[in-house]
Amino acid sequence: MQLRTALQQGLELLRAGGVGAPELTAEVLLCHALRRERVYIFSHPEHELTELEWLHYGRYLHERLQGKPTQYITRVQEFWGREFRVEPGVLIPRPETEHVVEQALAVLETSAPAQSRERQRAVKSANRYRSLTVAAPIGNVAAPLRILDIGTGSGILAITLALETGLGTFATDISSKALTIARGNASRLGADCFFSECDLGAAFADSSFDLIVSNPPYIESREIGTLQREVRDWEPREALDGGASGLEIYARLIPEARRLLRPKGTLVLEIGAGQGKLVPALFDARWSAPKVVNDLAGLARVVVAHRV
Repeated sequence: MQLRTALQQGLELLRAGGVGAPELTAEVLLCHALRRERVYIFSHPEHELTELEWLHYGRYLHERLQGKPTQYITRVQEFWGREFRVEPGVLIPRPETEHVVEQALAVLETSAPAQSRERQRAVKSANRYRSLTVAAPIGNVAAPLRILDIGTGSGILAITLALETGLGTFATDISSKALTIARGNASRLGADCFFSECDLGAAFADSSFDLIVSNPPYIESREIGTLQREVRDWEPREALDGGASGLEIYARLIPEARRLLRPKGTLVLEIGAGQGKLVPALFDARWSAPKVVNDLAGLARVVVAHRV
């Protein structure tokens, strides 16, 4: 069977099955079966599929029609311009989480001494924060900025910040499977990250970090059953379920972050679209007034607060 015919048949099956974005999905799954880039299917429509390629393509289509997310089939999701490995057991990265990276990098920019900021503007983005420092607690020696990602999942935040800043980062998760995937992503992408299996930041001492980032579970328990089946039936519930109010993890994470942060350290949190007032209300007077950042759709997406 020629590639053009296989693509059309896949498209028709996905449309009949009510799968979203059927054209793109058919293309991605066919490319995955062929182990080719997408440009190949447009430049070689006459390509004759081998029996093995057809079998792989048919299996991928069947899995997608059963509700399995495309990212779990291809085991790849792009985030911040890089490909991360994902599979059942970790949350699939969403574009909205890139707003956490943006805010974290902005915080790091303003945390550097003026001379470091001027010097960093002259180098490439991947190394622009490598020499950022904060005042050390002993003597006049500068200590590196320390970053922690709580609930790292596939490692997207910790790894992206490590690669964008040149700094070593730390990350935690309660899931050993998630940490195995995150370590693999860090190794594959060449990121200097240290991973620890623990609840929140329990593995670390007080006042250990200058910046903490997190994308915690924030969906109300009763809403889980209403989610798309790709999310409800496939993505790990512990990465989605924020308890009865959707705020249970935040209520624990915010005081834990204060314990872990150095004075004037910063917490950057992703939040649900309807939590723009609820999450900031959880911060007490020991924090600066939380700043809420909207996403491109104008929905509350990130909260930034500084420890007083």
